[in-house]
Amino acid sequence: MWCERAVWDGEVASGVRLTVDTAGVVAAVETGANARPGDLVLRGVVFPAASNAHSHAFHRVLRGRTHAGGADSFWTWRQAMYQAAGALAPELYEELATAVFAEMVAAGYTSVAEFHYVHHRPDGTPYPGHAMELALGRAAQTAGIRLTLLDTCYLSGGFGQPLNQEQRRFADAGAEAWLRRLAGLRTAIEAEFDPAQVSVGAALHSVRAVPEEALNVIAAGLDPDLPLHLHVSEQPAENQACLAATGLTPVQLLDRYGLLGPQLSAVHATHLTDMDIELLGGAGATVVMCPSTEADLADGIGPAAALAAAGARIALGSDQHAVLDPWLEMRALEHGERLGSGIRGRFTPAALHTALSDGGAAAQARRAPGFAAGRMCDLMAVDPASTRTAGSDPAQLALSATAQDVTAVVVGGTLTAGHGRHLRLGDPGVLLAGAIRKLDEAAACTIETASGREPAAKGQP
Repeated sequence: MWCERAVWDGEVASGVRLTVDTAGVVAAVETGANARPGDLVLRGVVFPAASNAHSHAFHRVLRGRTHAGGADSFWTWRQAMYQAAGALAPELYEELATAVFAEMVAAGYTSVAEFHYVHHRPDGTPYPGHAMELALGRAAQTAGIRLTLLDTCYLSGGFGQPLNQEQRRFADAGAEAWLRRLAGLRTAIEAEFDPAQVSVGAALHSVRAVPEEALNVIAAGLDPDLPLHLHVSEQPAENQACLAATGLTPVQLLDRYGLLGPQLSAVHATHLTDMDIELLGGAGATVVMCPSTEADLADGIGPAAALAAAGARIALGSDQHAVLDPWLEMRALEHGERLGSGIRGRFTPAALHTALSDGGAAAQARRAPGFAAGRMCDLMAVDPASTRTAGSDPAQLALSATAQDVTAVVVGGTLTAGHGRHLRLGDPGVLLAGAIRKLDEAAACTIETASGREPAAKGQP
């Protein structure tokens, strides 16, 4: 593979030629080289591809639909999310997730940590054979994106509160039941997929959804080698409820049960105390910022620079996919820091790319993408002369480019997408429109059935 120009660690090199092994790993690197016959040639400026550290694939349905105004908040947005979740079934979820993952690949993502909690039927009874989880694995395989499936523990509706009706399909009978199901899922995934393509990690939805007594059971029973993710301090109300119930912040509660460590990825971490920042940094944890979602939901601006200074690794996720654009996530991380501090240059362009690529890969316990021997040959090429990028310093394209400028996406040494299209699946927009239409029809049928009315005929209001 030959790159006209390549950027890594903030440096720009010309004529970068990579030798790639059969596993898609970079075996050798030359600079100042000429392309040879048979090389895949990438024009423009080439970067390590993006590693998406936090995704809820079905949330993509909500894009552009939750902005009616009025007394809107994260909590009212959540009701729309529950409605979408209630309509999912394995076949439909596979179609929708395939479209979402295709959109990710076309934007420059080559791996994704899918924070998955829609496990069961709407009434809480299990599907046979991990049907929802296997559907996500097949979707990732079809789209050509590496998937870390984060099977999520979800046991309560809040501190001391039972599950509500919408949450029943997320839940297991208790911490032990979740651990058993997780072990069974790992066996099922290993039997069907190459672990380099689809692997399993663990997630706790949040401390409000996993009671304190369950944390103790999980800390004792969870495989310490698994990546562990959870939503942390996304909302002030969560912190207040945790303090009232336990006398501790969510981060301090996790520390009490020995769950802080390099394997942990704390998602959002928006509303932290100074002690929380010290604990996460001292543990070498990853903090997954999702700037476009945090802005969309009015969550706030998290202390990313302070966390990095304390020793935490920063990663980036697209979460609810208000946008699917790794370049905008990088830019939003830096812009949030500038708005919060009044200081420019809180993260250098090189640091932004490290968060986007290496940070997200580390959160998934995967090889990082890039140009050095031993890294995955996962790359994205950018047009440096578009209306957005013309005149930009190649090393500073993180502050000017968007996914519209991505001309080629390489996954494991194979050209997989370019110019907004997936090479095998075509236009992700067409796939998304079809899947969302079907989900809307399923959601309308679910609502009418629950209300006691006869479902409307297909295509009718």
